[in-house]
Formats: sequence, structure tokens, C-alpha cells
Amino acid sequence: MSEWDLQICCMGAGYVGGPTMAIIAKMCPKIRVVVCDISQNQIDKWNSDTLPIYEPGLPEVVDSCRGKNLFFSTDIKTEINNCDIIFISVNTPTKTKGIGAGRAANIKNCELCARTIAEVATSDKIVVEKSTVPVRTAQAIARVLQCNDKGTKFQVLSNPEFLAEGTAVKDLMAPDRVLIGGQQSPEGLKAAATLVSVYANWVPKEQIITTNLWSSELSKLVANAFLAQRVSSINSISALCEATGADVSEISRAVGKDARIGSKFLNASVGFGGSCFQKDILNLVYLCETYGLDECAAYWNQVILMNDYQKKRFSEKVVAKMFNTVTGKKIAMLGYAFKKDTGDVRETPSMFVLRDLLQEQAKLHIYDPEVTRDDMWSEMSYTCGINHENTPELDSAVTTCTDPYDACDGAHAILVLTEWDEFKSYDYKKIFASMAKPAFIFDGRNTMDHAALRDIGFEVHAIGKPDPMAFTDL
Repeated sequence: MSEWDLQICCMGAGYVGGPTMAIIAKMCPKIRVVVCDISQNQIDKWNSDTLPIYEPGLPEVVDSCRGKNLFFSTDIKTEINNCDIIFISVNTPTKTKGIGAGRAANIKNCELCARTIAEVATSDKIVVEKSTVPVRTAQAIARVLQCNDKGTKFQVLSNPEFLAEGTAVKDLMAPDRVLIGGQQSPEGLKAAATLVSVYANWVPKEQIITTNLWSSELSKLVANAFLAQRVSSINSISALCEATGADVSEISRAVGKDARIGSKFLNASVGFGGSCFQKDILNLVYLCETYGLDECAAYWNQVILMNDYQKKRFSEKVVAKMFNTVTGKKIAMLGYAFKKDTGDVRETPSMFVLRDLLQEQAKLHIYDPEVTRDDMWSEMSYTCGINHENTPELDSAVTTCTDPYDACDGAHAILVLTEWDEFKSYDYKKIFASMAKPAFIFDGRNTMDHAALRDIGFEVHAIGKPDPMAFTDL
């Protein structure tokens, strides 16, 4: 008799697979969990004291389980055969070429996982989509799995993640809901019940929702679309606030007190970023277009257009307020990650501001406590097409700093682009004294004490906040 109640294999050791499996292992000591990846470097990092992703609380969780019932391995074929449940948790990036380029999700990695499972598995398995995928991807996975030549039976489930980077451990330990979709057949319902039993070790049963496959797949896209829609909605109002003298924070507070609306995701900013919002909305847009729902596609695409507008508007304001030129001026960028408590730079608004100011020939000095220069350039090349080959002056134009005071020393302006808590605790009198005058601060996250900064002598501009130099009746 096996010492384990269940054995789980996760294909993909990234932002979703690693933390999710670590929490399952922590909360289910009788379940053996193995996270697999084809990258030996990635697996080596998971087996070290320096994990490949930054997530508060995650090192402690991994340390408590690793080597006991949590393992990291590149031996994917062995672990597929050992396990009862296989999670597919691989990247599904937006296509950059071909049909649907710029909108459709590329599910190549999901299909490759399914083909590997079909080739290797010698016993029946439950296969769980954890990756964010277009609706009816499970159908494609099931067809590939059914083509095995060993008579092996598979049940495909959808179990989308609803994690927020920076709070992933908390989100996994106390989720708002766990969503499990499966075929509404006796076999499908049994498979779903098995996965329910895993989460029921720590999640109350009433918070575990079971649906059909297609509702589960679509729910993930819709959830992110609704959240991004709220960000773009309040950002559209921030532009109106700046034009009229209204304060977007006061608007958010007044509107958010309406119980029908609520206060979450009503903080105006330079724009949303990350791996999910833009990718999932574009995926939703493409789905609508595919089914001939052009008006629906246009509606959701406007969320993306508003986000692009907000990022561009911020860059243009920096140039306009600094006497319409930043050429040759040192500008400090505080924060590069798309949000605090993560080192993730995918689709970060900071990258687009950096791109715009590079075109204006500014000298950028960047400080972020978690972002590496390599990650910064990798994403810049992938998303914006800017790299050292086509822009040889990159290294001279962009300096990454390990000390925020060095980044600000001699700068004409500071751009606050990530809401890291530490940025609020700096000695801004010291920073002001070291800067060129007039010294500007552009707060892209509305987290700074603007009144205190103005008292020191800074000229402060923020998102959706009235400029006291422009309005005399505030």
C-alpha cells in the first residue's frame, strides 16, 4: 500500500505552478507533490535557498515541505507515470505572429504537455488545466490524450488560478473561491470530486465551486477582464479630474462607498501591467471576434486602449511639465516591477514610460528592490522590440542602481512607478538637496505624501490630482 493518499505532478515550475504546489504540499502532508520543468536551471533554483520568483512568505512554505512531500524535478516522464493527477501550468503567451497575432493566446505549450502525457502515461490519469487558456482548450487537450496507443483513459478538468502576485501565498491559503470545471458525466464528476477532496483539506466546501468545463475556462478570462475594466474606468476619470480640478482619490472614495460598486480596484495609476490582465483581455477580444461578436470585442478592447492611453499620458505629462524637453536630463525611476512585492516585469507600465523617455533622449536611472537588469531587458526586447542590437546606446542611456539615493542624486525628476512601501520612508529632504532644481516628482501610483513633498520644495504631479499651480480655487 502506498504511503501517499494521492500523488500529484505539476508540469511547469513558474509563477503559478511553484506556489500552488507548495501550498498543496503544505496543507496536504499525505499527498506527494512533484513540480516538474524542462529547465534544469529553474529546478535548481527551486531546490536552492534562492527561489526563482519573489513572493512574500513562499520561501518559508517551500522550506517546510521540500524533501518531505514536495519535490522539484526535471524527470517529467517518471513523475507522470507515478502520479494520479497531472496539473498543466505552463505559459500561454499572446501570439506574436500568424492568425490572431497580438490577441490570441498561444496554447502550444499546453498541447506539448498533453502529447507528452499521452506518450508516457501507462495508467489512467486526471489532467488539470491550471494555465489560463481560451474557452474549449480542454477539448483540444482531451483529443490529444485520447490518441494514445495504450488504451489509457484521461479525464480533463479546468482549475484556473486566481492569484495576485505579491499576495499569492495568502490567496492560496485563504482563497475567495476555488473553481473546478469538468465534464458532466459520471467519470467527469468523479474526477472533479477527487480534486475537490484535495482542496477540501483547507478550503471550506462552500468556497469550492464546480461547473462545466467551458464555464470554468471562461470565468478566468472574465474575472481578469472585469478587474482590468475597473482600473481603466477610474484611470479615464483621472484624466477628467486633472482637467477640472477634481481629486480622483476623493471620487474613488465616494463611488466606492456604494455597496453595489465597492472600493476594490478603484485606485488610479499609471496603468495596469503583469502577465494576466492584458493577455486575458486580448484573448477575450479574439474569442469574441472568432464568434462574430464584433461589438463585444470592441467593448473589451477599449479597456486595453484606455490603459495604453494612460501610460502614454503619463510620459507626455513628464515631458510637458519639464519645459517640453528631457533630452540629456537625468531622470530617476523608482520602481520597475508592475506592482509591489514582486519582481515581475511582464507588461509593466514602467517599461512603456522608459521606452517613451528613451525616445526623448533622457538619461534614466532605475531603482527597484527586486527587478534584475537582465529581466528588464528581456521583457523590453520581447514586448517593445528594443534591445542592444537595434539600440546600441541602451547601456549609456539606462543605468540600474542598487541604491535609491544614487538614482536620485543630480536628477531633474523622480518618477514613482511602483508602489513599494519603502519609497514612502526615504529622506526626501536629503534627496531634494541633491537634485537639480526645480526638482520634480511624478507620482504614478498616488502613494506619496504630496503636501509634505511640496513643503520641502518639490514640484509634484500625480495621477488624477489637481495641480495647485493650475487651480487657485481648490
